[in-house]
Amino acid sequence: MNVLHFVGAFFGDGAHWHGYDGIPTRLLEHLRYSLVAFAIAAAVGLPAGLLTGHTGRGGNVLAFLATAARALPSFGLLVLMFVLFGFGLVPVMVPLVVLAVPPILVTAYEAVRSVDPSPVDAARGMGMSESRVLFQVELPVALPVVLGGLRSAAVQIVSTATIAAYVSLGGLGRYIIDGLYQHDYEKVVGGATLVAALALATLALFWAAGRLAVSPGVRRAR
Repeated sequence: MNVLHFVGAFFGDGAHWHGYDGIPTRLLEHLRYSLVAFAIAAAVGLPAGLLTGHTGRGGNVLAFLATAARALPSFGLLVLMFVLFGFGLVPVMVPLVVLAVPPILVTAYEAVRSVDPSPVDAARGMGMSESRVLFQVELPVALPVVLGGLRSAAVQIVSTATIAAYVSLGGLGRYIIDGLYQHDYEKVVGGATLVAALALATLALFWAAGRLAVSPGVRRAR
């Protein structure tokens, strides 16, 4: 039996569309975990990256922290958090946030540092405050790269949020974990297909956001 047969059988089974283990319920759970982790990671990574990029100070420390965070295994961190905190969202949120902060942090920093200094100097010469220089001059130009970091983080979170099922939570990972345990490969393939589709939908969402948020002049320059 090939993969396409498993996919067709999974989505064609009406039982997978209803109840606590139905696709809508598991999808909403997965989205909730992903959105919470993404919001926390963006709240941590964006201000730090933009500020260090604007001031030009702390770049080495930022690079060290980002590299250290990337070296941490998500599953190992999940197990450690579960041992420390037990059941709940905290053991899941910590590895997802640690996974997502580095791309947001580094790309925000690099995006601001790569802005042409001429308009920045001109804005300062006109008496604009540092906050206005950052948000009105640097950020609009840096926005495509910043969105790229956010997109990368979001896709990584969506793809990795399946680990929630390892600590008895829900989400699309439930199909993969339960399917492996039950030797139900139809469920495993169906769950993996849903995760892949959600990751592709996330990419499309950020592409649309970039088209709307980035000015045409900046897009052409890129």
